[in-house]
Amino acid sequence: MESAPPVVVAIDGPSGTGKSSTSKAVAAQLGLSYLDTGAQYRAITWWMVSNGIDLEDPSAIAAVAGKPEIVSGTDPVHPTITVDGVDVSGPIRTQEVTAKVSAVSAVPDVRARITELQRSLAASAERGIVVEGRDIGTTVLPDADLKVFLTASPEARAARRSGELKGVDVHSTREALLKRDAADSSRTASPLAKAADAVEVDTTELTLPQVIECVVTLVEEKRAGK
Repeated sequence: MESAPPVVVAIDGPSGTGKSSTSKAVAAQLGLSYLDTGAQYRAITWWMVSNGIDLEDPSAIAAVAGKPEIVSGTDPVHPTITVDGVDVSGPIRTQEVTAKVSAVSAVPDVRARITELQRSLAASAERGIVVEGRDIGTTVLPDADLKVFLTASPEARAARRSGELKGVDVHSTREALLKRDAADSSRTASPLAKAADAVEVDTTELTLPQVIECVVTLVEEKRAGK
């Protein structure tokens, strides 16, 4: 493993497909760094909400996009995220942030700022990195060694997500996921899309260990060919 060449892995897909769990496990198993790009967008959204920025006004969002200092820890076993030195790993998962992150992340100045952070983290990962998000293979790291696009039926995704959010209604979760998909897929700046050279993995009928095994195999095959 010590002599394995560094490998950059992009894992994209909509919410509830198992991206985070898969990405963290694959990175941990293969000794790679890990980056949850969604957490970065949630972090800047949390900062905007906390500072009373008008999220109905894209120009107001753009004007302050460069202000918060966002730092992502890339240890897959204990990923961290801070904003201006404050640990926000809990606060960024609130329903308020979840409801507003699409509006903030659609602003081009925000995407440019966060994309720059993501590229610099990927470039500095000595052994390689697993980066998960929605536009990694298409926009952030178009030259990634391996691109994986995870999919699943809306029903399976809603069931998983409502299982994570205890006591949440599956039907309303499904509607929220579909609304988020529509917003992320239709935005002008870096929409959610599958890269032409990505390997698509449908996780609907697969257990998490099966998805992890599938992606680990893809990474190892890519490494062997480098």
